[in-house]
Amino acid sequence: GVRRAGENWHSDMCYTARPPRGTMLYAREIPTLHGLPLGDTEFASAAAAWDALPAAMQKFLDGKRAVFDFRGRKRALTPTREEIERNPPVTHPIVRTHPHTGRKCLYVMRDDCTGIEGVDDEEAAALICALADHIAKPAFIYRHQWRAGDLLLWDNCTVQHRAIQDYDLPQRRLMHRTTMGGAVPV
Repeated sequence: GVRRAGENWHSDMCYTARPPRGTMLYAREIPTLHGLPLGDTEFASAAAAWDALPAAMQKFLDGKRAVFDFRGRKRALTPTREEIERNPPVTHPIVRTHPHTGRKCLYVMRDDCTGIEGVDDEEAAALICALADHIAKPAFIYRHQWRAGDLLLWDNCTVQHRAIQDYDLPQRRLMHRTTMGGAVPV
């Protein structure tokens, strides 16, 4: 793994044309301090965040598309030319509809979204930040305290997550991740 991986709110591989529908994370090793586990993961409900928006904002956002760029995310390692070429910028709806439940959710991430189609860059940046802050409100968050052997599965459409980086080397957080079933967001 890479130190500091996943520390910012995100939905896995959102910068691809067909982001995965689900993610599984398996805890192999968890750092500790005085016997207490560190390296929690927080999960935010982008569906609850959508539901909590005023109707006027929901109407404004419906139909808008955000630009997702692989190069936008802060990374521990600089992407290679091949990685950049394999992941050109894509657009996805800001208001995503779950393919099975029909529930709407916000689909915007501070680091991965670099613009909004038809919106001036400065206004788009401010809106992306405001929506990202809204999704990360405490009312929409569940915090999981890992134990070695835990396996979590989540919906990559309606949930964003981030790793809590509250430990330092030589401790490590060793996780195995797999993603499932990519689909074009609608």
